[in-house]
Amino acid sequence: MATPERQILVCQSFRVKGDPKGICHKQTDGFLQYLEEEILDRGLDMQVVATGCLKQCESGPIMVVQPDNWWFKGVATEAVIDAILDGIEEGEPPSDHLID
Repeated sequence: MATPERQILVCQSFRVKGDPKGICHKQTDGFLQYLEEEILDRGLDMQVVATGCLKQCESGPIMVVQPDNWWFKGVATEAVIDAILDGIEEGEPPSDHLID
């Protein structure tokens, strides 16, 4: 199996002791499934990875696109996910949710 072109890291707020804290996991109900379906529908070569805390709680929910190292904040709606995936397809991250 070939390695994917990109990975999308999605913060799920888990900390060292295993307890979810922060807001990312609270605001992403159905998020991973929608993201996976959109990636498949668009034919993108990407893997979605649920992560521990990405330490950006004040800006959550957080999503990171690698290897581009694009960090996105406030990713809580399908519209934001769509804009990010559009940006990936166009090669330009949408600035509205980009963390500087």
